[in-house]
Amino acid sequence: MLGTAWRFLVGISISVLGWQRLGCGLPPPCDSKIYCTGDLLKQVQLARLFPDAKHFVDMPLRKPADVVLAEFQQLMAKAQKGMVSRTELQQFVTLSFDDPGKEFEQWEPQDWNSRPRILNKISDQKLRAWASELNTKWKSLGRKIKVAVEAQPELYSLIYVPKPMMVPGGRFIEYYYWDSYWVIEGLLLCDMPATAKGMIQNFLYLVDRYGHIPNGGRVYYLRRSQPPFLALMMDAYLARTNDTAFLRENIHLLEVEYEFWQHNRSVNIAVGGTDHTLNRYNVQVGEPRPESYSQDWELAAGLSDGEELWAELKSAAESGWDFSSRWFQPPTHAGTLRDTKASAVVPVDLNAVLCKTERLLAEFHRRLGKAFQAALERRLQAVQAVLWDEAAGIWLDFNLLTKQRNPAFYPSNLVPLWAECFVDQAVVGKVLHYLQVSQAPEHEDTGLPTSLARTGQQWDMPNAWPPLQHMVIAGLAKSSSWSARETAFALAQNWTRTTFSLYHTYQAMFEKYSLDGEGRPGTGGEYQVQEGFGWTNGVALQLLDLFGDRLAAPVSASAPRAAPRLAAAALLVLAAARG
Repeated sequence: MLGTAWRFLVGISISVLGWQRLGCGLPPPCDSKIYCTGDLLKQVQLARLFPDAKHFVDMPLRKPADVVLAEFQQLMAKAQKGMVSRTELQQFVTLSFDDPGKEFEQWEPQDWNSRPRILNKISDQKLRAWASELNTKWKSLGRKIKVAVEAQPELYSLIYVPKPMMVPGGRFIEYYYWDSYWVIEGLLLCDMPATAKGMIQNFLYLVDRYGHIPNGGRVYYLRRSQPPFLALMMDAYLARTNDTAFLRENIHLLEVEYEFWQHNRSVNIAVGGTDHTLNRYNVQVGEPRPESYSQDWELAAGLSDGEELWAELKSAAESGWDFSSRWFQPPTHAGTLRDTKASAVVPVDLNAVLCKTERLLAEFHRRLGKAFQAALERRLQAVQAVLWDEAAGIWLDFNLLTKQRNPAFYPSNLVPLWAECFVDQAVVGKVLHYLQVSQAPEHEDTGLPTSLARTGQQWDMPNAWPPLQHMVIAGLAKSSSWSARETAFALAQNWTRTTFSLYHTYQAMFEKYSLDGEGRPGTGGEYQVQEGFGWTNGVALQLLDLFGDRLAAPVSASAPRAAPRLAAAALLVLAAARG
């Protein structure tokens, strides 16, 4: 199994080098002449046949790919200057493609039960009933890929995996990498270890086949990944099952994925005469993103090097934060997507997750413990030397172009606490002070904003994202500091009341939330806010598991502002520090 993964890693390198040596620039998102590159993709997507560009590249073929391509070439040959009319394109697509979603069959998890044990931990009757409804949502988010996808993969953009899975919901009808961490945590809290294990097995299958885990379950995501949570998924599963045989069978694949990030996404930085190695998002892949083709094409209009911009957009997409002022160069609230330079940023949260991965690998694989312990110690030194800002009392993203840290507030700045890279109480006190003096508490009654910049991008103000809330809250809750734990509770109470209230208003859970007013479904970005929603449900359950004996629903479902205030908790921190 290991050999397969390493052969693919070598194959990726050879493929990219081959494109460049042939003078072809950067490789396309994948090699498919239908779903990733070529005239058919370009003409259909620029004609905007569908309101959402993702729709077309999710459509299965009705006939073999070579037949479809040959028929399209004939159509182009008859067209004026090779440009097929919109009407003919629509007819061609209707005859050649099927509707998205037909690659899946109905599936309901066999380990689902109506009374998971977490319900017993929730004191508030309204929140307990809500948690029960969230548990029921797993039945609607489950998917199983048809065997036809494995037998004839060229007819589909979907990447086959053998086990059923949970999908995020809405337009995201396939599996996604980092979303699945919070989904798996939610499944485990709902006493569904078999379903959780199956999802981890799918990701291990992908590592064995490709040497890494793609961004999501489509071929157009193949040459970019997402934040590397695989080892953390395994840790969550082991904590509730103690299935050490499963770990023993697959630990080598955890290492393969780790090495993908070390070989393909690392960067050396010199600080004070010492060289440090950290990681970044860096997807050297050209052409527009197939799922957002027309947007990327128009964004690059008039640029001398659209390929560079398209590669940077994919690098930002690999972060999961697509898109945000966090990736603009220079960092500014007035920037646009054209200013995206994600590969120039050394992100705090990515390196915190890899810190956690190294710690887990050292624990998992005792015979390699020294090797991974050394890797962990090197990363801790690098994170502290490059990313820690003593004056601000927090870790900050490092910009490779300016050689400076980005002082802007992001919840990701606090992720090293969650990843347990640093747990010293003095550090926790500084981080709490940073959180209080930032402008984030101005929105404390609903949640923590993703940034303080209003750019229209979905990973900026006014949106708040469930995984970021969880990492900040859980990180503070792990601390031995009473003030940190109380701040964590205040944040958990605010977020729970926001999502609970909006659930009762809309009868839906959303992928993101706007903090404007008293909270509403999220805004901005390239598509409308989506319902479902896998990681939102998982985070809600995790907070109920963490503080279920204390959390309270609002008196009125439309009044989330009754929550305890973060500012009050933070004042306690300052008082304790003075004392």
